[in-house]
Amino acid sequence: MATNRIQAKAFLANLPLFKELSAEELDRVAAATRQVHAERGQVLFHRGDPASGFYVVVFGQVKLAFVGSSGAEKVVDIVAPGGSFGEAVMFMEQPHVVTAQALADTLLLHVAKDAVFAEVERDPRFARRMIGGMARRMRQLVADLESYSMRSGTERVIGFLLSSCGEAAPGATTLTVTLPAAKGVIASRLNLTQEHFSRILHDLSAAGLIEVHGREVRILDCQRLRAPEG
Repeated sequence: MATNRIQAKAFLANLPLFKELSAEELDRVAAATRQVHAERGQVLFHRGDPASGFYVVVFGQVKLAFVGSSGAEKVVDIVAPGGSFGEAVMFMEQPHVVTAQALADTLLLHVAKDAVFAEVERDPRFARRMIGGMARRMRQLVADLESYSMRSGTERVIGFLLSSCGEAAPGATTLTVTLPAAKGVIASRLNLTQEHFSRILHDLSAAGLIEVHGREVRILDCQRLRAPEG
């Protein structure tokens, strides 16, 4: 138990949310943090479940989604290592509004609500950082809504590929992107059907912009791929 607490403290200390906490403050938060090991496909919580804290992804990936009345799933977010989720409903003291499911074998930290509330009362700066994190998430959701409304499916896919590949090396014209999840999950995240997503990848391949090999996408010319997006 003590070893797990030390490991949790070390990871939390490197997150922007907790970086400015003192060793004593980190000890208090780590004491209320537990490790959660989730196998691929395991559901962490369902929509409607009570929120007892929030989660931070150490490694692996988590899909946040909800299912419509027709039974179709809509992926809201794919949370990568270092990312967190569940803060907003925790503060609202409301049930979860999405279902969280591991997309790969995943290790998470679950930070208990009571510990977060206690630190918020002790340190207003901590409260501001929590609000800042939720504001960034809200800004991303607004940007997603704008993208769905104002950009074509092709522009959304190109934007996703470019955002996933990071910074190219100076002078590099080609890049290889590994899709972070199955194509159906990414398609839902971009508000596309899987068939439409696959067709766009095929069209970009036919245009000589990319090559697709399973979950690996090789961008053949970064500048040409950026041109349609702009």
